Amino acid sequence: MQSPDGDLIDCVPSHQQPAFDHPLLKGKKPLDPPERPKGYANNNNNETRGFQLWMESGESCPEGSVPIRRTTEADILRASSIRRFGRKPRHVRRDSTGTGHEHAVVFVNGDQYYGAKASINVWTPRVTDQYEFSLSQIWVIAGSFGHDLNTIEAGWQVSPELYGDNYPRFFTYWTTDAYQATGCYNLLCSGFVQTNNRIAIGAAISPRSAYNARQFDIGLMVWKDPNHGHWWLEFGSGLLVGYWPDYLFSHLRSHASMVQFGGEIVNSRSRGYHTGTQMGSGHFAEEGFRKAAYFRNLQVVDWDNNLLPLTNIHQLADHSNCYDIRQGRNNVWGTYFYYGGPGRNVRCP
Repeated sequence: MQSPDGDLIDCVPSHQQPAFDHPLLKGKKPLDPPERPKGYANNNNNETRGFQLWMESGESCPEGSVPIRRTTEADILRASSIRRFGRKPRHVRRDSTGTGHEHAVVFVNGDQYYGAKASINVWTPRVTDQYEFSLSQIWVIAGSFGHDLNTIEAGWQVSPELYGDNYPRFFTYWTTDAYQATGCYNLLCSGFVQTNNRIAIGAAISPRSAYNARQFDIGLMVWKDPNHGHWWLEFGSGLLVGYWPDYLFSHLRSHASMVQFGGEIVNSRSRGYHTGTQMGSGHFAEEGFRKAAYFRNLQVVDWDNNLLPLTNIHQLADHSNCYDIRQGRNNVWGTYFYYGGPGRNVRCP
């Protein structure tokens, strides 16, 4: 199938998807869906439901198959190196100065976490260099920020290198060794097991928000199946996408020790000054609704599979003159925050 944005979507029999190349998955079948966390309510009204461009003609794959975005020769040729294709540039989080990765995030740590949920506002930030990206995502994290970092990540990203365009695309990521040799985006390596025949990971999201106009967001939830231990992903209003098997991981086999929500960009300084790559809507947090990007209804899942509001929240903006963040709480949006910025400006040279 050809999508309006030029993507080719192939319907691949479920048992032939890349996940089943993994030695521990050979010959296995995708699992049945787990029970959702207690206190789960769909707070995505139809008004803001996120869809994908390729589905606009009413297409989906037959039962028993999964839609996979075809990797083209052009995709491979754009990659900075074949060996690193589909991987995040190596970087270790926290003191991320020097690696070119900049963040505006809120996070919770100091407890045991079994999942996270949020609705994420979708925009089309400008990315000014082919090897930079701008993303907004949830991170589920365990281990140390050294060599044994385990993460599960999901959200939307604009990445000209990976996709060849500037559309925001639904993506997943995982690593079990701090982005060194394991893990990848989407289905570009064996790992994530897709169970849904309607969602294409890596496909463009439509509709998107516009400045001072209609706003759209996507619901995302990652949580650990209390019975089998695998980490499941839900997209939009209740669509189960698939799962990361627990044996991909070391620390995340038991639980996460940190959950993070927010934006990340790469600043390559390719022209000798700070990038003009935007985060979120490209506007600072203080501009608020319909102008700045937001996350709303932030929740975590506890050991007993309950969805709970966040407590003891920290926030971090690596370079607040370039990208910043402001959190709040109300009865409609629960815990929420605005974040983002334009990158290079008079205060961010």
